[in-house]
Amino acid sequence: MGRYVIRRLLQMIPVFVGATLLIFLMVNVMGDPIAGLCGERECDPATAARLRAEFGLDKPVWQQYLTYMGNVFTGDFGTAFNGQPVTELMADAFPVTIRLTLVAIVFEIVIGIGLGMLTGLRRGRPVDTGVLLVTLVVIAVPTFVTGLLLQLLLGVKWGWIRPSVSAAAPIDELIVPGLVLAAVSLAYVTRLTRTSIAENRRADYVRTAVAKGLPRRRVMTHHLLRNSLIPVVTFIGADIGALMGGAIVTERIFNIHGVGYQLYQGILRQNTQTVVGFVTVLVLVFLLVNLFVDLLYAVLDPRIRYA
Repeated sequence: MGRYVIRRLLQMIPVFVGATLLIFLMVNVMGDPIAGLCGERECDPATAARLRAEFGLDKPVWQQYLTYMGNVFTGDFGTAFNGQPVTELMADAFPVTIRLTLVAIVFEIVIGIGLGMLTGLRRGRPVDTGVLLVTLVVIAVPTFVTGLLLQLLLGVKWGWIRPSVSAAAPIDELIVPGLVLAAVSLAYVTRLTRTSIAENRRADYVRTAVAKGLPRRRVMTHHLLRNSLIPVVTFIGADIGALMGGAIVTERIFNIHGVGYQLYQGILRQNTQTVVGFVTVLVLVFLLVNLFVDLLYAVLDPRIRYA
């Protein structure tokens, strides 16, 4: 196991370098970031030259990238164009988005896996058909439509929630935004769990456990569910990074100042340091979560061994 973890960590290095280099190049071709610092008026040549020298934009792109990566390994993610260190923006944004993502993941696990088990064990029955239709509608409806509809009904019309999340973003105010963020993924988790449960239910090891006279609850939880959760865990693990980076729409709707909000502001203002810094951390989160998911396979299925 130890050798496998070391090998996976070494494999992350080229992936991390390649991903950060790609996003660095993409961000640098978005346009001239200096143009947005002077407002609607065009910067005069002297001011533009001074700003480029101040932020290191007068150097070749490859040299900017090497300088940036060297600073990253010392914990310096650069300075935003407003003079605020990117690490301070991260300290404010990431805790909010982490709480929002945790709420979304809880919805995926509790509701998604619960409904998936229910429909998988009752395949072909009315409850199965009803859940499949509902999940199909949820997948088809865009997130911004779901978010705006819930905000209008629950926040504006009925007054059950705050239409906009406060700056502190406590957990109770993130429940509805978390549900909006998790809606599509929750539907996929439900359908994936249903399919996996229905297939494994006919497996030989389940029939053997039933023939041994084991209690139905033990067969369902210790045998059927554990083996059926492997593809579901894979999806949820990959979805954690996607939820954190893809919360732009949800955070904009509910005025949540998290990672999505900062990425939106960075792209809008062509603030390369902010965008690259946040994406760099998201890449690290994605790689580490996928490593954890791979190690979790051995817990769910004892037959899996890592050399």
